[in-house]
Amino acid sequence: MAFLMLLASASPSMYAAEHAGATARASIQGADASRHIAALADDAFEGREGGSRGGRAAGAYIVSAIEKLGLKPAGDAGTFYQRFGSMRNILCLLPGSDPAVAHEAIVVCAHYDHVGYGNANNSHGPTGFIHNGADDNASGVAGVIEVAEAFQHLPSRPRRSILFAFWDGEEKGLLGSYHFLRSRPAAVAPLAIVFSVNIDMIGRLRGERLEIFGARTAEGLRAALVQANAGANLEFFFDWKIAEDSDHYAFITARIPTVMFHTGLHAQYHRPSDDMHLINMHGVESVARLTLDFVSALADDPVAARPFRAQSRSESSNTRKALEQSVPAAVIPAERGRWGIGTRADPGEPSAPVVVRITPQSPAANGGLSLGDRVLAIDGVAVSNQSDMVNKLRIAGANTVLDIDRKGRMIQLKMTTDR
Repeated sequence: MAFLMLLASASPSMYAAEHAGATARASIQGADASRHIAALADDAFEGREGGSRGGRAAGAYIVSAIEKLGLKPAGDAGTFYQRFGSMRNILCLLPGSDPAVAHEAIVVCAHYDHVGYGNANNSHGPTGFIHNGADDNASGVAGVIEVAEAFQHLPSRPRRSILFAFWDGEEKGLLGSYHFLRSRPAAVAPLAIVFSVNIDMIGRLRGERLEIFGARTAEGLRAALVQANAGANLEFFFDWKIAEDSDHYAFITARIPTVMFHTGLHAQYHRPSDDMHLINMHGVESVARLTLDFVSALADDPVAARPFRAQSRSESSNTRKALEQSVPAAVIPAERGRWGIGTRADPGEPSAPVVVRITPQSPAANGGLSLGDRVLAIDGVAVSNQSDMVNKLRIAGANTVLDIDRKGRMIQLKMTTDR
């Protein structure tokens, strides 16, 4: 399986939001998402346990919301539902517009079940009370609905197909996403799934910090996310951990590149107190808009698909620390003398070398470069790898502009030298 790459065909200064369209982006509103979260986190749904009365009622609510969007039902027998046991996934398709790539699909998904009244195996207590799961994961469901609706505001359909999916049974072991990948309904069986975006718990954004998992499952994902972040301007924390804790893991086991957006755990996680009044609606809106920009750019990307990166499954926080660790001597001595920059190549993100050394009082230091920054472009031209970056710096003029990825935010820095 593979993922689509936009960086090779666009400079880092291009905004993915331009692909999405201002009208579509503006249609995503926290107030609209709030209504969906309030409904799904109401006591009437009894905590939305998979297969329960409340879970089925929550599924019916989601179907009533997406029926209005004109999307194609992609479940069993022409319906929105894919049934398995007593549970139901909900699937709807936005067909691609380009016959050459419409058979390729990007999945945008969220689980809609929660833990019901809670028990000793799935609740941090107290049990026996309705766990409304406003953040987990009514927030993610609302985000996907908002993104699906926003696509209806584009002047034309994206080139590739987009499948919007709402999984059941996630809290019981990712049952819905695993079932879908093992046994796809006829409506989507012919599609080649090239990428997925999983949205799980996006309702508690703090300090504009968004956690992103899976960004190393294909080369270039981080750079593509940074481009898409131009509108939302969130601070990214890229977590290299891959664990069976949400539905993105099912796609990773199927060797499909994927990312998950997550605003972090909190004291109300899997407790009855995960309620609507604690939701940061600005955060839900921001993450949903980021999702639209990112998915829209991937869906229209003219570049061919790229493969799943198997090495991502063995990487960890320790791998990250080793990559980003500063060094006492520059890794690129040839450039240290002129610019004062030392970088290290990243095998998972070749087009974004990591800054690991900055010489004091050098042009790099004076220009504001920081350890851990990623170099994406030099004088408006994207770097393809570390060697390419070295060559570009070698021939650069006395006044040079770097496009930098700093914690997911694109910034420009000017370096000046007299050599």
